Amino acid sequence: MLPDREAAEEAAEALGERFGLAEEPRLVRDALAGEDDAEDAQWLVLLRDEDERLDPAELDEFAGKWDGWREEP
Repeated sequence: MLPDREAAEEAAEALGERFGLAEEPRLVRDALAGEDDAEDAQWLVLLRDEDERLDPAELDEFAGKWDGWREEP
């Protein structure tokens, strides 16, 4: 979860480079409840890790570089 689109785009690109992802992460805008303003949105960088090869602590640290955080479904 990242604070803006620019951060999400940068993070998605860097994720692929750093972790050697087979598939490109998907960006999704998550409007805050009750807000219509485009500024009041967070961006999700969605990636699949079905083989569980990515370290959650390393992903937390990575997301923090863009003032973001990691969430699991």
